[in-house]
Amino acid sequence: MPNDLGDSADEPARSELTAEQEATWFAYMRVALRLNYEINRELQADGGLSHQDFHVLNALADSADQRLQLSDLAVRIGWERSRVSHQVLRMEARGLVARRPSSTDARGTDAVLTSQGRDALRRATPGHAALVKQMFFDGLDPTLLGPLHTALDQIHEQILAHGTLPRPSGHQTRWTTTNKA
Repeated sequence: MPNDLGDSADEPARSELTAEQEATWFAYMRVALRLNYEINRELQADGGLSHQDFHVLNALADSADQRLQLSDLAVRIGWERSRVSHQVLRMEARGLVARRPSSTDARGTDAVLTSQGRDALRRATPGHAALVKQMFFDGLDPTLLGPLHTALDQIHEQILAHGTLPRPSGHQTRWTTTNKA
């Protein structure tokens, strides 16, 4: 990355990225930031949900008994536990989830998907899927879909192997485009 921070020429470079890696990273960031904005806007407009609400609801819908201990929910969606706790409190006030004593750990608290949360997820999913298709997949050469999937799986595995959060338990089968709830 260019040295725009005023460092002297004697200091070591802050980045070991190649020019191609840097360009690819910036391309990813442009996509991730803009896509997050568009998804959040669409979910708010069509379903009254935030993108954060949608992450929580999807994780719960995809979990055994549609419930997760807060610490497991945090690992599943890649958030700090305190952030999950605050988000779940806000969602509980809106009737989307309920907090219950953990079914597996007497010291823990579970977030449980409510019927109102399940209904909100069902209403939001079609518009969300349509937006994802339009914004992400419709502009992608179909021959790149397989390699992109492989690349994202490899990157995810690298993050799990070297990141600070524990590896999520269980198998994540889907996130945002289908709903078995």
